[in-house]
Amino acid sequence: MANEECLFCHIAAMEVPADIVFEDDVVIAFRDITPKAPVHILLIPRVHITSAASLNDANGPMLGRLFAVAAQLARDEGIAKSGFRLTTNSGPGAGQSVPHLHFHMMGGRQMGWPPG
Repeated sequence: MANEECLFCHIAAMEVPADIVFEDDVVIAFRDITPKAPVHILLIPRVHITSAASLNDANGPMLGRLFAVAAQLARDEGIAKSGFRLTTNSGPGAGQSVPHLHFHMMGGRQMGWPPG
C-alpha cells in the first residue's frame, strides 16, 4: 500500500524520477541524490512501511529479499570485498528524513566509527 504524501512511494511508482539501479516486485534501489560515499544507494521496499520501528514478523521475506539485493548490488558496484555499510535510521531523532523504511548502502571509502 502506497502513501500519497511519501516521496519514496512516488519513486517506487515511477512518478518521480530517480537513478534506479535495481527493481523487482519487492525492492527498488536507487542512487542517493546527495551521496556521502562514492557508492551511496538507497534500498526501499515497494510497500510503504514508515520505519524499522513498524516492522513485524510478516516483513521477514521482504527484508530477506532487500538484504540479498544489497549483497548483489555491492558485488555489482565493486564494494563487496573492500566492505560496505548498510544502515537505516528510525525516526527523526535518528536522522530519518523520509518516513519510508530505507537502507543506505555506502562504500568505496573508509567508514568511520561511530557514525553520526
